[in-house]
Amino acid sequence: MKSPHQQPDPRKTPSATGEAADVPEASASIRLERKHPLAIRWMHWVNFPVLFTMIWSGILIYWNDSDNPYQHAHRVYRIGVGRLTVVRFFPDWFYTLLHVPYHVTLGLSYHFFFMWIFALNGVAWVLYTWISGEWRFLLPDRRSLRDAIQVTLVDLHLRKGLPRQTKYNGAQRIAYTSCVLMGAVMLLTGLAIYKPTQLHWLTSALGGYEMARWIHFWTTMGFVGFFGIHVVQVALAGWNNFRAMVSGFEVQRAESPSLEAERSRWP
Repeated sequence: MKSPHQQPDPRKTPSATGEAADVPEASASIRLERKHPLAIRWMHWVNFPVLFTMIWSGILIYWNDSDNPYQHAHRVYRIGVGRLTVVRFFPDWFYTLLHVPYHVTLGLSYHFFFMWIFALNGVAWVLYTWISGEWRFLLPDRRSLRDAIQVTLVDLHLRKGLPRQTKYNGAQRIAYTSCVLMGAVMLLTGLAIYKPTQLHWLTSALGGYEMARWIHFWTTMGFVGFFGIHVVQVALAGWNNFRAMVSGFEVQRAESPSLEAERSRWP
């Protein structure tokens, strides 16, 4: 007879005798996802200081053609109606704060040098994205506009619940594709301004020299707006999102759509 205090034989436990053990199986709740390929990360980080330098040197150039102490007749770019000016780019205190006055030649030299890096990096990015198939994550689809509205409402705390996404949501698809198009516009208008005689056909197609300058300026303002929003959104998204652009990998929930699975379905 077995004593009530006798220890059970471990060889006769359910796991040893083949009986089902009443122990739940452990399952992973997160996984490590490859999000950004190395080439895209390199071109992203190269573009960051290049675009910053282009904007900074552009301001140095712009000062020479704006409302400076010489009172040029073609005082440029404002927001207003008729003779009423609401905002003029840029006020004197802005130029003074950044030590912009009288650095136009410095601005031209930086602008024309980094222009080629900006152009080559942009062309390389487009070619790589197309050849690798990563464009499938980027281009907007028929749901992007609806999803972008929903994402915006969530960001404004007017609605809860983000739409399902893979690499980018609808708002990001629209924003990043627009950024690529703005880069192309910047390059074309910049060339039209840089070589208005040699590239007269391009300058004429853009509406003339002054119109090319106007388009170039407002596209730059679009980049500045995108840059500001992008930095804020990255900060709000947190370290996991930022780390993905550094290391290429992001920690995801196990039930999230798999980017690698979607890549494997591409032709």
